Amino acid sequence: MVLSSLGICMLSPIVSIVDLTKKFNGLVAVNRLNLTIYRGEIFGFLGPNGAGKTTTIRMICGLIKPTSGSINVAGIDAVRNAEALRSKIGYMAQSFCLYEDLTVEENLSFYSSIYGISGFERRKRIRELLELVRLEGFRNVLAGNLSGGLKQRLALAVAMIHKPELLILDEPTAGIDPPLRREFWRFFKEINREGVTIIITTHYMDESENCDRLGLMSCGVLVAVDTPTNLKRRAYGGDVVDVTVKGSRNALAEFQKIGSIISVNGQPNGLWSVRIAVKNSEETLPVIPMFTERVGLKLVGVRQVQVSMEDAFIKLVGG
Repeated sequence: MVLSSLGICMLSPIVSIVDLTKKFNGLVAVNRLNLTIYRGEIFGFLGPNGAGKTTTIRMICGLIKPTSGSINVAGIDAVRNAEALRSKIGYMAQSFCLYEDLTVEENLSFYSSIYGISGFERRKRIRELLELVRLEGFRNVLAGNLSGGLKQRLALAVAMIHKPELLILDEPTAGIDPPLRREFWRFFKEINREGVTIIITTHYMDESENCDRLGLMSCGVLVAVDTPTNLKRRAYGGDVVDVTVKGSRNALAEFQKIGSIISVNGQPNGLWSVRIAVKNSEETLPVIPMFTERVGLKLVGVRQVQVSMEDAFIKLVGG
């Protein structure tokens, strides 16, 4: 799902949060958070451990009450009527909390009964989920005998058993290897294509770019919210371009006319490397050869820098 500013305006909210604050014994875990999450998007909370991500989503789920502020989830007041959220939300916690002495299929059957799913519909839903998370060959294996990655797959299937409108995943790929992380994102995107809104927390900078929008969190504060591409641009004031030239040091100041100078570094053989932030690299790159010639510099090379989400996060959060 690609979210332009116009597209966001046309979407309907599924989560609306106003001035959300949570304190534990005087410690502020989440501080005056304001946020709207829209139906159909994959929204990610990105930040290190202790940033307030888990506390925030547990309040969204109605598992803990905020100290102050309001949360509306799918038209339900999550603070005053948390029980009504159960049919709307699927929640996958960080730790494995299913029944290890039951098989994969028995776990799914048990949780489907909690949601009132029975008979043919139950068998159909279990079959669909086992296929989705590729656990067909493990249906009769005790959950306690599964590997860590397979347990995570089972937990995801259980969270989806009742076809929730909103799927909330707390660090679902923590501690598993990169190939399996990619496999999990395949599951998430397939679920999202079926119309399920997903909220996910992660501290993996690379996988956060799979989200439609990201909320950067640090020390309980929501620092910035936007698409991954826009967050990178915001961090540096635009697209980042490296230009290598030869010529007078004084002429390098002319680059301020086409962008914001981030850094200037001297190189061997009288070369200069100038890093600039430009509004739009596609428009700026073609004009750089003529520009450098006009200001008396010899162009040696030019390239767009692919800013990482880690770089953007550190820049926006301030370390």
